[in-house]
Amino acid sequence: MPTRTTHQALRGAGLLLAAVLALGGCSLGGDPGTGPGGSGPHGDAGPRAEASDGAPAPYDVTPLLKPARKYFGAAVDGAPASMKPVEAYARLTGKRPNLVEYYAAWGDGFDAAGVRRAWDEGALTLMSWEPFDITLADIAAGKGDRYLTSYAAAVKKLNLPVVIDFADEMNGTWEKWGTEHVTPREYVAAWRHIHDTFAGAGASNVIWAWSPNVVDPMPDVRLEPYYPGDAYVDWVGLVGYFSGARATSFDAVFGRTVREVRAFTGKPLLLLETAADPGERRRADVRHLFAGVAGDDDLIGFVWFNFKKRADWRLEATPSALEEFRKLAADDRFGFDVRDPR
Repeated sequence: MPTRTTHQALRGAGLLLAAVLALGGCSLGGDPGTGPGGSGPHGDAGPRAEASDGAPAPYDVTPLLKPARKYFGAAVDGAPASMKPVEAYARLTGKRPNLVEYYAAWGDGFDAAGVRRAWDEGALTLMSWEPFDITLADIAAGKGDRYLTSYAAAVKKLNLPVVIDFADEMNGTWEKWGTEHVTPREYVAAWRHIHDTFAGAGASNVIWAWSPNVVDPMPDVRLEPYYPGDAYVDWVGLVGYFSGARATSFDAVFGRTVREVRAFTGKPLLLLETAADPGERRRADVRHLFAGVAGDDDLIGFVWFNFKKRADWRLEATPSALEEFRKLAADDRFGFDVRDPR
């Protein structure tokens, strides 16, 4: 799993580009949404539906929550501020990702232009929102509400689907919001406050992904106390890597965590961040990844972390594994245009 320093470094270039975009007119308010709407947050989707006051109806994300085919996702440096890295990844793997993950710090503006850019190319964006500069207790107490309400308003204004994963890997020790700094009660309170603020702003176009790390590094930390509840979560996103001597099968990496999660929620599962150690074993790891996701109807897809950070997680680092990845990615079960998920 990449470290806190890794994700801060990934955001560095993004923050600079975001500043440039802001100077060019891409402000926190974002662009007005022009995508199709629905009859309500859980109604039947329809093109350019309107609310009774003539405004575009909130985009209905329901068809995206558990689609018939799997998400084929990637986290690549520079996206979605630019889609060129996604296009390069598509050439590399033979298939265009339809889920693009990026990292943002609390305090960053909403990248409405990037979300629209990805959407226009058939991809949903997943923002991993990391609260480095505010405590979760302060979030729960409303001390970040000015920023939070502005952010929610920008998301609503765009009116396109976006996935938000807040304060992931909370069951580990390596994050500021992890077990050494935050109690489960504080974590849940902050999550619910953020969710309720978005709901109050009418930003129902968000898919909420609650994302613990796989449990093996922290076997004594129970996940259920950190779970905000089914009313506050749409997906359970798992962060787990085929890394180390014991990670020799899909079940070895994810099995115990999936079984623990299934004891308290039936929400769809997404491998929100995964990759495999470079080297001879990676080809087999890639096979395990695709087979594990394809073989479980509750697993809606995966996101490959294609960075060189701590280890070289990039697919191109192991040509034999890349060849296997390309072959398996050709399976029609993986990937679809998120603008028409039926």
